[in-house]
Amino acid sequence: MEVTHTDIPKSMTLQEVCEELHKVFESDEVNIEYVQELLENYKSNPADWKKYAKFDRYRYTRNLVDDGNGKFNIMLLCWGPSNVSTIHDHADAHCFMKGLAGTLNEVRFEWPKEEGEENEEGMVETERNILKTNGVCYINDSLGLHRVENPSHSDGAVSLHLYCPPYSSCSMFDERTGKRTKCPVTFWSKFGKKCETRKS
Repeated sequence: MEVTHTDIPKSMTLQEVCEELHKVFESDEVNIEYVQELLENYKSNPADWKKYAKFDRYRYTRNLVDDGNGKFNIMLLCWGPSNVSTIHDHADAHCFMKGLAGTLNEVRFEWPKEEGEENEEGMVETERNILKTNGVCYINDSLGLHRVENPSHSDGAVSLHLYCPPYSSCSMFDERTGKRTKCPVTFWSKFGKKCETRKS
């Protein structure tokens, strides 16, 4: 049964967005259009999210904001100048991405050929999208794979990501060969506090 929702307020804090998402995900039916509209209606306000925005000098960071009672999660990704992700899938989850600061490029790819088949051309790019502040995009595995990159060599960028359901690993793909590698999904911080790094 699909849950109906009242009109979305035009002015919401990030906390209010999270509270509304908890209501949305009480149902087993996910209304993708409503979630996208909710994220679009939230206007980026650094006062809401700066405590979660943790940058690393060498790589982009994934910072957990809300664990969604196990049904979804929301995180801030912080991109230093020229940071780029690998090409990756989303482990059969819905993925929403909203720009909070700066500009990001999203590059989408076809799934590579089956293992054993020749793949001399490497991964096939299908489209490029620019994610600006307050823009929202959506992807799932049926739409392909993607890579996200900060094109600026001097400025950072911040994006809000919602995954439903959450996942602990995904697949990365080599752009030249299409070779697939499983990769654990980790957080740089949770709820504003840096995660402890394990010593081997």
